[in-house]
Amino acid sequence: MATRTDAPTRREQILKEAARLFAERGFHGVGVDEIGAAVGISGPGLYRHFAGKDAMLAELLVGISESLLTGAKRRLAEAGVAGAAGEGGAPDATDGVVPEAVLDSLIEGHIDFALDDRPLITLHDRELDRLRDADRKLVRQLQRQYVELWVGVVRRLYPDLGEPAARSAVHSVFGLLNSTPHLTRPGSLPDRVGTAELLHRMARGAFAAASGA
Repeated sequence: MATRTDAPTRREQILKEAARLFAERGFHGVGVDEIGAAVGISGPGLYRHFAGKDAMLAELLVGISESLLTGAKRRLAEAGVAGAAGEGGAPDATDGVVPEAVLDSLIEGHIDFALDDRPLITLHDRELDRLRDADRKLVRQLQRQYVELWVGVVRRLYPDLGEPAARSAVHSVFGLLNSTPHLTRPGSLPDRVGTAELLHRMARGAFAAASGA
């Protein structure tokens, strides 16, 4: 999501403003008219794009999970990791693949999300339980696949790290990177480049500590 360079569609504009407003004031604290006003259309005009607020919330939360997973698979495929674009378990490394570089790429992708899509992190934490069962299960399924991609890469870089420990380390790093919505006090962080570098060092340090390296 953060890597798009073309102009957003009206539907994407609506979702972006809905995410911002939901994150700031809560799902029930925002009306359809307010979302419409934020993108310059009437509240009823939103129904040409979405059935209602519930549909917006579902598309936001399912969409970001899909985006993270797709982005991770793309990064692994670009690094030459076999099976990265497939479904199911962790892909296999091929000759010439440097696990450290692959892990760095995954971390960079998640940092982009954590810095550029902070409202979606807040939305996930607060509103996931509001989704229909089918949508919530889909989010969880996509998230599990995303985690397993990371676990496979971490274990190739740190082969002595057991699978449960690697999975716990991945979840811990996600918690670290996804803390960005709480770091909003002016001056609490360096600029974007500096913040990204800091988060990256901390993530790599967490994996190294988990492995005892």
